[in-house]
Amino acid sequence: MEFDGTKTAVAFLVVIALGVGGMLATPMGTDTILMMVAPSMIVFGLLMLVLGVKHGEYRATR
Repeated sequence: MEFDGTKTAVAFLVVIALGVGGMLATPMGTDTILMMVAPSMIVFGLLMLVLGVKHGEYRATR
């Protein structure tokens, strides 16, 4: 499967939505989830995406 920007963005959003949706099913407060957990998931996901892309570029040139 070839990943492009659109497929990557959709996969990223699906993973974040599943994580937030699962957290919303817990008794933890909705405010905490939407104001603390979701933003940290997004930041961590973007950081891992950048590191993964850079590692892929490194591997492709070796």
